[in-house]
Amino acid sequence: MTLLTTVFAAIITTVIWYVKSADNDMMLGTLPLMFWGASLMWFIDAIFEYAELGAKYFTPAPMDMLNDFYLGISVVALGMIIWLVIVLIKDPKGTLRAKLVQKK
Repeated sequence: MTLLTTVFAAIITTVIWYVKSADNDMMLGTLPLMFWGASLMWFIDAIFEYAELGAKYFTPAPMDMLNDFYLGISVVALGMIIWLVIVLIKDPKGTLRAKLVQKK
C-alpha cells in the first residue's frame, strides 16, 4: 500500500507539474521528484520483501494493509510539508518578503 500511495501521488503531481510547467512559480518540479524517489524506495523494498516471503507477500493481513496505507499517507504528507517549506524559504513570487517589508 505504501508503494501504491506514493506512486499515485507521484503520478498526480507529475501531471500537475506537466500542465503547469510553463509557469514554474511554485517550484512544482521538486514535488514529483520526491514522490518518484519514494516510489522507487518502496519498489526496492517490495522486491526484497517478496524475495523473503515469496507468495505470502501478495496476501497481507487487513491490519498490515491499513498500517501500510497510513505509512504511505504519512510519507506523502511529509513530502508536501518539505515542499511547502522549500517554497516558503525560496519565496518565488516574493509574497512573503512583501508582507514582511510591509509590516515595518
